Amino acid sequence: MKRNIAIVYGGYQSEAEVSARSKDGLMTMIDSERYNLIPVKISRDAWLAQYDGEEFPILRDDFSFVDKEGRKVSFDMAYITIHGVPGENGLMPAYFEMIGMKHSTCPALTGAMTFDKFVCNSYLRSFGVNVADSVRVRPGQTPDPDAIVKRLGLPLFVKPTAAGSSFGVTKVKTVEEIIPAIENARKESPDVIIEAFMDGTELTCGLYKTAQRTVVFPLTEVVSQNEFFDYEAKYTPGVTQEITPARVSDAVAQSVKDVASEVYDLMNMKGIARIDFIVKKDGTPFVLEINTTPGQTATSFIPQQIRAAGMKESDVFSEVIDDILQNP
Repeated sequence: MKRNIAIVYGGYQSEAEVSARSKDGLMTMIDSERYNLIPVKISRDAWLAQYDGEEFPILRDDFSFVDKEGRKVSFDMAYITIHGVPGENGLMPAYFEMIGMKHSTCPALTGAMTFDKFVCNSYLRSFGVNVADSVRVRPGQTPDPDAIVKRLGLPLFVKPTAAGSSFGVTKVKTVEEIIPAIENARKESPDVIIEAFMDGTELTCGLYKTAQRTVVFPLTEVVSQNEFFDYEAKYTPGVTQEITPARVSDAVAQSVKDVASEVYDLMNMKGIARIDFIVKKDGTPFVLEINTTPGQTATSFIPQQIRAAGMKESDVFSEVIDDILQNP
């Protein structure tokens, strides 16, 4: 019997549009001959299963719904592709863990930690993982821009502590731009992180681990025509060169993959993840960001890397889903 898989998408932040595109991608990449794929849209107003051309409210006590024939439809697993709140910050995983439903992404604590860039960097730094120097600006705080520049230098990045897809991110080149950049970041998250700029090659590494094996995909090199890899660069074809495999030495590539695998374990991750890096000119990799629910749109990195590895998307997703269904 085919298992029912909920493709959970939407969310409460600006990334809901990106999440909808990831849902569309997953609906084509996951093998529909093996699984019944049912999209479930999550919004602040409603949770709706999209089934047989209609929408049905999700019963939140057990994440099921009643179809038009009056039959209760339950799920064997939820594949979470919400980028941002409440998927990537640990809330949806926590809900599924509370009701005892298997899901595709990391444990709730991992989601909460990785979504908060400052907390994540502090945690990784404690294990000797290289991350950018940074300061945190709490809600209501107005920091001294001169003190920030004295510590971090210029240029620097001002980012929402809890957001993704580069929403609210500003590359700051002068001290006068810092306060406006903080206000811009607060449109996405009340907490703000200010990071030192790191000059180097931007790489991203997708990977997953099952009970049987570890798979680390070929690296992608990111070369943006914009000031940095912003929303336009991420989702507008032609604005960014995405070169897979990356144009780096075997030694650098292996170093990045080793760090990615270590971080995956340190964060107790699950399913497919993507870790972004800056590799400095001396070959040292620095972790930029951890993506526990990486995008699966037409321009996303993971499908590119799967193909570059000589693998089929449907085989990869089947392996990941089956591992989750079969193991605790």
